[in-house]
Amino acid sequence: MNLHESQGKYILSKFGVPVPKGIVADTPAAALQAARQIKKDVGVDSFAVKAQIHAGGRGKGGGVKIAKSLNEVEEYAKQILGMTLVTHQTGPEGKEVHKVLIEQSIYYPNENGEIDVAEYYMSVLLNRASGKNIIMYSPEGGMDIETVAAKTPDKIFTEEVEPGIGLQPYQARKIAFNLGLSGQAFKNMVKFVMALYQAYEGSDAAMLEINPVFKTSDDKVLAADCKVNIDDNALYRQKEFAMMRDLTEEDPAEVEAGKYNLNFIKLDGNVGCMVNGAGLAMATMDIIKLSGGEPANFLDVGGTANAETVEAGFRIILKEPNVEAILLNIFGGIVRCDRVAQGVVDAYKKIGDIKVPVIVRLQGTNAKEGKELIDSSGLKVHSAITLQEAADLVKELV
Repeated sequence: MNLHESQGKYILSKFGVPVPKGIVADTPAAALQAARQIKKDVGVDSFAVKAQIHAGGRGKGGGVKIAKSLNEVEEYAKQILGMTLVTHQTGPEGKEVHKVLIEQSIYYPNENGEIDVAEYYMSVLLNRASGKNIIMYSPEGGMDIETVAAKTPDKIFTEEVEPGIGLQPYQARKIAFNLGLSGQAFKNMVKFVMALYQAYEGSDAAMLEINPVFKTSDDKVLAADCKVNIDDNALYRQKEFAMMRDLTEEDPAEVEAGKYNLNFIKLDGNVGCMVNGAGLAMATMDIIKLSGGEPANFLDVGGTANAETVEAGFRIILKEPNVEAILLNIFGGIVRCDRVAQGVVDAYKKIGDIKVPVIVRLQGTNAKEGKELIDSSGLKVHSAITLQEAADLVKELV
């Protein structure tokens, strides 16, 4: 589950990770009030106005502005709220901005009147190859880490964490040293790294990315920006964080599929597929491509497919105008093929006129009975037993 920057920073702060003072607003008036409150609490005269969407590259798209006065805060909030923000991660359709984060400026002089700041990159995630968590970091923050990795890979560092003992203080000191820090900034970075790892584990995050980690002129270390992704499988024990889910930021079809416990991912092809089991779904997508089509989606109905889930799957797939056919590929292990077949017939009748051809391939428990049900239904449903038969039908009908 992805979170907004403001939500991620709330989680980080709960675990002692320093973040700038910020308040979320959904109207220009609320943005102005937020800036006034921050000025009162922190004593700053300039602010960042940040669009809250689930995508990176907001600054390049015009979704982040630096306001040097209260009037500018209100003006920038008017510009950003309601805009369709297009970045390299949103795609050309962009995302509408419903909220902004008003945040204190962290570019301020030290006691000598000097601006002495630095930006670093840091993330915590699982290294699936080793089965261990790693901290990835670089002294080159504030820009695309992919560019840094491609052009200057020597500036990318990693620190692997042993799962039995967790992150050790000496590792945090090593990170601060590799970032070139000393004095109070070094000490603050060590505390930052230790707290960040605690936040990663304590929130059941799948990934924490801080870009940039910001060193202020007075040597404080802050999470100036953050991306937080919570492991969906852990939401049952992270109920507070589960409440943060913003459905407006997610694909409507995927949200609807979630209501029926369907694993659905939208793709750009012309053949919809509905399968029980992730491995069989991947094989089905391969078959579609080998037959000359392109998968329009990944849809796993799980091992308990019934009339309700099959109907829901049909409705979700048919909402895509580019779908020219639907391939239903069911292996009867736990589930009985005749029950799925009856579900197909019932769903077909409830939905009404389905204008695209439907191919149903049943194999396993009661596959023969299921095929007979389909063939005798009188519906325009094409049945198959083998994958090759299903592939041939796809090739013929699309």
